[in-house]
Amino acid sequence: MPPLPAPAPNSADVGLVGLAVMGTNLALNMADHGFKVAIYNRTASVTEQVIKENPKEVFGAGGGGLVPAAELRDFVASIKRPRRIVILVKAGGPTDAVIDSLTPLLERGDCIVDGGNAEWQDTIRREKSLNDKGLLFVGSGVSGGEVGARFGPSLMPGGKPEAWALLKPVWEAIAAKVDARTGKPLEGASRGKPVSAPGAVPCTAYIGPGGAGHFVKMVHNGIEYGDMQLICEAYHFMRDVLALPTPDMARIFADWNTGDLDSFLIEITADILRQKDPVTGGALVDVVVDAAGQKGTGKWTINAALDVGVPAPTMAEAVFARNISALKDERAAAARALKGPEFGAHAHSIGSGEYNWVEAVRDALYCSKICSYAQGFALMHAAGRANEWGLKLGEIASIFRGGCIIRARFLQKITEAYQRRSDLPNLLIDQYFASVIDRAQRHWRAVVARAAVQGVPVPAFASALSYYDSYRTERLPANLLQAQRDYFGAHTYERVDQPRGVFFHLDWTHPERPQVKA
Repeated sequence: MPPLPAPAPNSADVGLVGLAVMGTNLALNMADHGFKVAIYNRTASVTEQVIKENPKEVFGAGGGGLVPAAELRDFVASIKRPRRIVILVKAGGPTDAVIDSLTPLLERGDCIVDGGNAEWQDTIRREKSLNDKGLLFVGSGVSGGEVGARFGPSLMPGGKPEAWALLKPVWEAIAAKVDARTGKPLEGASRGKPVSAPGAVPCTAYIGPGGAGHFVKMVHNGIEYGDMQLICEAYHFMRDVLALPTPDMARIFADWNTGDLDSFLIEITADILRQKDPVTGGALVDVVVDAAGQKGTGKWTINAALDVGVPAPTMAEAVFARNISALKDERAAAARALKGPEFGAHAHSIGSGEYNWVEAVRDALYCSKICSYAQGFALMHAAGRANEWGLKLGEIASIFRGGCIIRARFLQKITEAYQRRSDLPNLLIDQYFASVIDRAQRHWRAVVARAAVQGVPVPAFASALSYYDSYRTERLPANLLQAQRDYFGAHTYERVDQPRGVFFHLDWTHPERPQVKA
């Protein structure tokens, strides 16, 4: 293929830097929707290959297409002003390097959009630096993996309102779409043929200023960690407690996907469990090593929860479950050295004869899922207030309904909960979710109890249950804890017979132990 010629100036509507899987698919998505997309990759041969594989004919009659450039200066010059340039490269240093290389070539009012998984504090830093130079900046979450990027992701933009106004026509066009009445994702997009449904709702909205977009994307990923771990625990319980064959579990998950648990993650779980291993002919999942990886966004979510003082135990347990799974060799040795319970006689004492255990696991999964999402949305609520972002949680739930990894029927219920009460402090007290748990908690408790008796770990199920019980308990044992803190560190305490915010200290070592007002 001959070297790429310099593109004509002002021939592109939008630009994209970084042609790995996500960047390429997002560029093709924009072109499908009628945009002329300037594309640039540090390695020009990658750009050439993308052009070779995607001639202009594939984008249909909408007028979109790709405008390749081998040189960054030519790439920038090809984009109409004010320029909109999306970068999709590795978070951290590589993102800063691209921004630094672009900045000298841009003009006042141009906008850079970081679509990577950036830490939200980095987004704040980058926005300030670029704003000082007269440039606009958007930190936008992009969720949905490569298929979402290609045919409709969930997009979470944060930055100045004027930056969002510039990006909005592109983001609303390429985002996943849902039915306005039901919230159900509209599917069926294909190469050159995007979803077309008048009145459909795009899965994007202005999140808020500064790092709000990337913060919400981070919490989305933390919720995703929780969702995945909960599903794995349901599978583990059915495999090791109920001794169900893998094909049976595939059918169970497929059935669950027709009800309240209908979601992308339940759908792919059923498909995974159906998959045969091309080597052995057995279930593929049985030959996959049980050691999970992670890229850090789950840990960031837990750190953020600790910073603002919001309990997020289920998401934290999901992160720790991956950590302990990575200790594969240690666990193999421990399995030989450590004994579990002799549960044979006790398993039936948990009510085996009284329960449909598959139904019980489904209910435990749904109740735990409610608690996990409640923790994530409570974290966004607290962070939004602390940073004065003005987050609209109902709108955030609505843009998760399509395109993203956690898309689910359940998110319509969350959207409706915040429509009923926009200042809802916790999803658990919404009438719908409270009634679900009231009806299903007997099963939930039975699953956690039987798992404990039989020595099968369900850390996310159990932490979600403890979170629910803690949240509904008017008097926790923290009164003793606070007295301990005052005893050894003079940290003071409040009294139940005095107004909140009035603190006291007891001189614990004095013979008469006098109490003083702090």
